[in-house]
This record gives sequence, structure tokens and C-alpha cells, in this order.
Amino acid sequence: MTMVFGIPIQAFLGQLLVGLINGSFYAMLSLGLAVIFGLLRIINFAHGAQYMLGAFAGFLLLSVAGIGFWPALVLAPLLVGLLGIAVERLALRRLYDLDPLYGLLFTFGLALVIEGGFRYLYGSSGQPYAPPPQLAGGTNLGFMFLPNYRGFIVVVSLVVCLGTWLLIERTRLGAYLRAATENPVLVRAFGINVPLLLLLTYGFGSALAGLAGILAAPVYQVSPLMGSNIIIVVFAVVVVGGMGSIGGAIVTGYLLGLCEGLTKVFYPEASSIVIFAIMAVVVLVRPAGLFGKVA
Repeated sequence: MTMVFGIPIQAFLGQLLVGLINGSFYAMLSLGLAVIFGLLRIINFAHGAQYMLGAFAGFLLLSVAGIGFWPALVLAPLLVGLLGIAVERLALRRLYDLDPLYGLLFTFGLALVIEGGFRYLYGSSGQPYAPPPQLAGGTNLGFMFLPNYRGFIVVVSLVVCLGTWLLIERTRLGAYLRAATENPVLVRAFGINVPLLLLLTYGFGSALAGLAGILAAPVYQVSPLMGSNIIIVVFAVVVVGGMGSIGGAIVTGYLLGLCEGLTKVFYPEASSIVIFAIMAVVVLVRPAGLFGKVA
């Protein structure tokens, strides 16, 4: 049997693939956080709750409205994005000129309210969410049996992350967004509606969290606690990549997912803390993060 560092290659490659799947969720969620912080300077602690809302929106669309998995996959992120737009319009907009701590406290409180409401309605146990019949079963890769749905998650995550990076870094709209963050007065002078850009940015970041949530539902089940269980890890990913760095959030999400998977092979006891250990080292060596800009 072929071995890698004394570990059977099947186990080694299998955990790498598991790490890539986890990294796909980390990348999408940290991307949404980086978009919101990079363009609005809001530390969105409600991101985990929005992730959970995406899963519950899909669950309710399937179980109550009776629509299929694919329409729900489109509608759930849109609904979470619309809720994010309402939050930005009614509350966050009033906090932009204040200390960032106010935005953090507001979104933290909002997350607690949303999570508490769903715990009251549905309890803490998970609700089942079946993947679509088209993605049932799996594919034999030789070293492991890969469920088709998990492969679908990796592909969707790569497409969404690359598309978002191109939108923000390589299009005129992205240039307007970055300029509106740096100098909103000057951008307004050119006739650009800066408040609308900020509104859509928060809605888009919220929709990314909702998309990650509905994709995660068949893997982790639908639970009011699913957001709070992952958001701390995602914040660590964003810190390592660099607060506000779009590319850094994507690359670091996948890399730390792979690191977590490898740790489960070589030292399983440390798999739950390896990301935080890496974060501590990075903050000590490079406080701005791997891809962040040093002030």
C-alpha cells in the first residue's frame, strides 16, 4: 500500500478532499465578510445568522412552498440579500460615520435576535434537507468515494468566488465601489449614487452568506446554531487573509480548509484549533494579514 508520511495515501487524499469541501464554505463566507468590510467598513457579525437564514429559507421553500431544490437555490440567497438590503437601509446606514464598534455591536445583537427567534420556533436540533436527485450518489475516485453533491459544492464555490473577484477587481462597477469607499464625496460629484452602491454591496454580501447556507444544508442539516458554529472560524480566515482583501479571503479560505483536513490526518486532536493557531502566528508576524495592506 502506498504511504505518504506514514499515512495510507487513500486516507491522505481523502482528508485533503474533505478539507477542500470545508474550505469551499470558508471561502464563500469569508468572501462575503471581506466584501462588506472592504467596501463598507462594517464588521458584519450577523454573517453567521445570514448563513443560517439561507439554509432555513431553502428548507421552508421546499417544505412549505413545495418548490424544488433548484428554484430554492436561486430564491434563498435572493431573499437573504433582500433582508440584508432592508437592514442596511433601516439601520446600518446610520452607523457609517460612527466608530466601527457601533456596527459590530449592532450586527452582533441582530445575530443573537435572529438565532434566538429560530431556536424558539424550531429548537436546536437539525432539520433534514435532501440534495437534488440529479446529484444523488457518488463517484469512485479510486482513493475515495466522492458524493456528487460535495463535488458540486466545490465547483459552485470556485465559480462564485472567481466571479466575485472579477466583478470587484476587473469591472467598472467594482471600480466605482472601491472609489466610493475611498472618497464618496468625489464619486458623488461624478453623478454616481453612492448610497445605492453601498446598499447593493451589503445586500450582495448577505446573499453570498445565504448561498453558502443553502449549499451547506444537505451536508450539515438545517439548524439555528449552524451560523454560530462556523462564524468564528470564518472571522479567523478573514484575519489571516487580511481584513477587506477579496483575493486574500478566497485563497485563505481554501488553504485553511486544506490545513484543517491535513491536521485531521496527522494530529486529529488539534484539528479544531489549527486555524486559530495559524491566525495567532500570522497576527504576530504580519498584523495586516497575508494579503492585507499595511497602513
